[in-house]
Amino acid sequence: MLTHFKNRIIFCLLLLPLVISSCGSREKADLIILNAKIITVDKDFSIAEALAVKENKIIGVGTGKEMQRMAGEETKIIDANGKSVIPGLFEAHLHPEQASLSELKDEIPDVHFIDEVLEWISHQASLKSEGEWITFPKFFYTRLKELRPPTLEELDKAAPDTPVFLDGSYGGVINSAAMRISGITKDTRHEGILRDPRTGLPNGIIRRSAFKLVKLPANPSWSEQEKTDALIAMFKRYNRYGITSLCSGSGNFSMFDKYNQMKEQGLLTIRVFVNIPLSMNTERTTEEWESYISGLKYKTGDGDEWVKVGAMKVSLDGGILTGTAFLREPWGVKAQEIFGIEDPEYRGVQNYTYEQLLPAVSAAVKNGWKFTAHSTGGGGVDLLLDVYEEVNKQVPVKDNRCSIIHGNFFTPHSIERMSRMGVYADIQPAWFYKDADAMKYILGEERIKRFLPYKSLLEGGVIMNGGSDHMVKFDADKSINPYNPFLGIWNMVTRTTERGNTIIPEEAISREEALKAYTINNAFASFEEKIKGSLEVGKLADLVILTDDILTCQVDMIKNIEADLTIVDGKVVYSSGKTEVPSF
Repeated sequence: MLTHFKNRIIFCLLLLPLVISSCGSREKADLIILNAKIITVDKDFSIAEALAVKENKIIGVGTGKEMQRMAGEETKIIDANGKSVIPGLFEAHLHPEQASLSELKDEIPDVHFIDEVLEWISHQASLKSEGEWITFPKFFYTRLKELRPPTLEELDKAAPDTPVFLDGSYGGVINSAAMRISGITKDTRHEGILRDPRTGLPNGIIRRSAFKLVKLPANPSWSEQEKTDALIAMFKRYNRYGITSLCSGSGNFSMFDKYNQMKEQGLLTIRVFVNIPLSMNTERTTEEWESYISGLKYKTGDGDEWVKVGAMKVSLDGGILTGTAFLREPWGVKAQEIFGIEDPEYRGVQNYTYEQLLPAVSAAVKNGWKFTAHSTGGGGVDLLLDVYEEVNKQVPVKDNRCSIIHGNFFTPHSIERMSRMGVYADIQPAWFYKDADAMKYILGEERIKRFLPYKSLLEGGVIMNGGSDHMVKFDADKSINPYNPFLGIWNMVTRTTERGNTIIPEEAISREEALKAYTINNAFASFEEKIKGSLEVGKLADLVILTDDILTCQVDMIKNIEADLTIVDGKVVYSSGKTEVPSF
């Protein structure tokens, strides 16, 4: 009996340090946030009032009294004054390398009418020297109120002697001066040069395939230090909107190495998941694809908590704003008028066939890569899902968390397939905000029902990853694709467009689910749900104090929310100055 009693005492003494540690009384925090509304985004979406951090990890979430017991002499205290705190936001898809340089030389105008475009071109022409070009990157004329590009006559009047190129990525517009310099004449035969149906002459509208004919000047040359400084500044802009992680939509192994160098130098204020474009040599055999991909230096997930290799990516089609997205059905009569489409059966641009894609995707998935593809039309969605289904017979696609970038048009059948295989929807609510009006006019009442159907995706069991595809301009709301995540969340909740219209409101979702699309859902997409995406003990101390309560504020105020304080890795990387921050 005595021996048994001694053993119980010894067992309790051994257990005591674990009990003390679990209640936090022995572990002293470096930072405690009190008097807050902590929106944890955990599995129960629970709300707490305080949070404690040690080094770069969360060590406590609970009541103010519980967290105060974790305070020591050196602990920094932040009084949130009742403000909301959310996990650091994860931007699922943007292009910081391009965006960070886009306005270093010249500001790109925020235009909504053709007259504004022509006025800007005319002013630029007055500033240019002979031979200099006027270029407008990421110019999408379907975002103009007139739903048309400037005519050749209008461009020539605004800039009679200065070459103009309005670059819409998958299509563009040039003036007569640009044609003269490029040697494009009435006799130039190329399927990418569109013509006036009355005269048969080039009308200034070109497809991407004809870009190579345009003798554009070389892109500005930037030093590595200038590129680094530009990225640092861009990341600071993202921090202002609570962004603490991002997926670079089309980086490369060189950029992966560069981000690692920046990390080593202590220059990163955002964690980076770097997608890698796949060089699609369609002549490779199945065996050659296997050899090529298995021989690559890295694969998805390589890296650390700051910089990781992302998905392997290809581009399957064009874009919805240039009439080149690969649709399930022909674009239709209105698209023919707006985009100059001549073939009534035209469905868009399909860059690769099923047979060309299958061996590449199969080799990537078998070798541990997450695979994804730019697929802006429903035809591209179906093509990619056909390939995934065939690969899934050999290797579970779900394990690799493969995805579809953009997608845009999802039917009940495609949603069922995605859910069954665990394919993620990498969506851009900013596109709905900017483009739903034009798409409704062009595609009609029925097809617009499938344009970014948030609720149908959610109820169908598809994980949505919220992003913006930010590429050009610095301003969060006026960028060609606005990167303000709260604008995206507001759109998912309201289905309201830039023009003030509400389109298919029954596809709206709750604030909680929209917030998940920019936090825990994106952590799952990058295999990082165990270290970020929610505010829980053991996870990285990436969090944001907001200027307003995202769960209870007036709905139209959601889009005006910014970060009051952004913390990454336990350190303040942005402060509005409105919350007192102790020196670190």
